[in-house]
Order: sequence, then C-alpha cells, then structure tokens
Amino acid sequence: MTLPIETPAVLVDIDIARRNIRRFQDYADRNGIGVRPHIKTHKLPQMAELQLDAGAIGITCQKVTEAEAMVDGSARIKDVLITYNILGKEKLARLERLNERVILSVVADNQTVIDGLSVHFAHAGKPLTVLVECNTGADRCGVAMPAEAATLARRISDASGLRFGGLMTYPPADGAARVQSFMSEAKRLIEADGLKVPTITSGGTPGMMEAAEAPITTEYRPGTYIYNDRSLVVRGVATWENCALTVLATVVSVPAENRAIIDAGSKVLTSDLLGLSGYGHVLGRDDIRIDQLSEEHGRLVSDGPIGLKVGEQVRIVPNHACVVTNMVDAVHVLEGGKPKGQWPIPARGCVL
Repeated sequence: MTLPIETPAVLVDIDIARRNIRRFQDYADRNGIGVRPHIKTHKLPQMAELQLDAGAIGITCQKVTEAEAMVDGSARIKDVLITYNILGKEKLARLERLNERVILSVVADNQTVIDGLSVHFAHAGKPLTVLVECNTGADRCGVAMPAEAATLARRISDASGLRFGGLMTYPPADGAARVQSFMSEAKRLIEADGLKVPTITSGGTPGMMEAAEAPITTEYRPGTYIYNDRSLVVRGVATWENCALTVLATVVSVPAENRAIIDAGSKVLTSDLLGLSGYGHVLGRDDIRIDQLSEEHGRLVSDGPIGLKVGEQVRIVPNHACVVTNMVDAVHVLEGGKPKGQWPIPARGCVL
C-alpha cells in the first residue's frame, strides 16, 4: 500500500506500540515489578503518557536536557531517573532546577561525581537522590564489586545535599542471575551499615521477560520494547509484527536487475549494525538485503530479480530504532493502518 507521505519518513504504528507496552506491563504487574521505561527510544511525551497510562511508575532518561524536554512536554511526568554520571557546572544547575519540579534521581559510580553533586546540592533547597550504579556484566559503567557499592552508598548518605536512593544496573541480556547475586550482596552490606536500600533498578529490553528471575529488583527499565527493531527480532525477543517503528522509503533508481536504490541512507536508517550484516529488513521481502548506505542513498540487492520499480515505496525495520528516532524532527503516527498526523520529537538531539 502506498502511503501519502513524503519520504524518507519514520512511521510509528500506535496500535503496535500500545500492545508492546501492555505486554511488558502485564508481565511486570504479575511479578510485582515497577516499570520505569527508558524514553531514549521514542523521546516523545505522548508515548511516555501511554506508558504511564498502562501503569509505569515514572520514566528513565539518559541526559539532563532529555529529561527537561520530557518534563516540559507533559505535566503528567513527575518521576524521573537519569541513568548517567553527571559532571559540569551548567548541567548541575539545570539538574537543580529540574529537581525542584519533579521527583528526581540520578546515579553515580565514582567519588568525583558524588563530590560534584554534593558541592552543588549542599546549597540547594532540596536534596538530590543518588543511586549507585553497579556493573553486573555489561562492562560499561558501574562499580565492579558489591563492597564498592556499599562504600559509595555510605559516601552518598554522608554527603551534604544528597540522599542515598538505592542501586542501579544495566546488565547483559542473560544477566538476571548475576543481578540477583550482586544486588543481594550489596544490599546486605549496605543494610549492615545501617542504611536502607529503597530501590534496586535493572533494565534492558533483550532480558525484560526474565526480569522476575532477579526478584531482588524493585523496578525495571525497558526502552526499545515500545517499538522493537531488527536486532530484537534476530535475538528472538520480538517478531516483525511487533515492530512499531519503520522507515518509509521510495525507490529512486533500479540500475540493474538485482539492485535498487532508495532515498533513505545513513541519515535516516543509521549506520548501526549491532553485530548484524546489512542495515535493516525490508518488510515482506526476505530476499532483499540493504548492503550499503551513503548519506542519502540505500542500496538494496537480491540474488535474483529484485522486482522493484522507480516510485515504489518500501517499509524497513531498522537495526536500531532508538537512533532512528534521533535522526528526524517528527514521526508520522499510524492508527488503524492509516496516517493520523505527525508528532514532533522534543527530546531529539538532547545530548547534554
């Protein structure tokens, strides 16, 4: 079906997104887990409101400006966790203003970040809640041992202007057992030091349906689950029918029998591979590979006749939906399979 939309365009099927939200919320409700979705995937206050309507306890953001855009965009967003080490005078000033508007928490995995937060918030009107970030196998940020988490918990609790809020981790997809082990020991050590551990938060869409295998956690932070993408289909976490975000592109050239060129390149589909070969999946055409991208062109190839014509539209599930969202000013919303208008993306480009 040809859609009356100029291409390249990013489409979001709101019916699929609602189903995706409901699926995980129902799982979390059955298992007594709070849902705090990460908005980096959609960057849209309207989508966050759908998640809150379903039962989410708040949202997760990655950057201060991203959180500002979301709070500015919806009066219903009142509880925000920023899962990033925050440094810098201007960021701290913005963080203080945000802390006056909503229930706000941040994370830290080192003394330098804690000191910076404390120096600023010691003179603020409201203390800042800080969680200790823990490395449970993803090997990005986070303290490596439960004893280190306990040490930082005490330092946060003793720091002027700060309040210890608990523990945070972002584990690998198969990391529930490690989360349970690490967090149980860290919690034991912290409580033995006389502190309470109000929140233990984990996250990640690939492992979300195993979240209950780490019952020590109190909340979970899935992000990509609202849209899904090719990487999650390949992992077996989703199907093509679960993919709410697609890129609509037009064939602009068919220079050979087995090759076609579309008007969506790296500026829309992104160059993220996530361990895959090719740059997305053309819906309904398993025989086609998107094997090359330049900025404005995507190359589609097939082992046989490609069967596409100039002017024809194709819909592509990208490798990584979160980055695609950040490439465009607005998404085209579909409901009942029909275009219902555009939603500007207020948190696009919010990297500070």
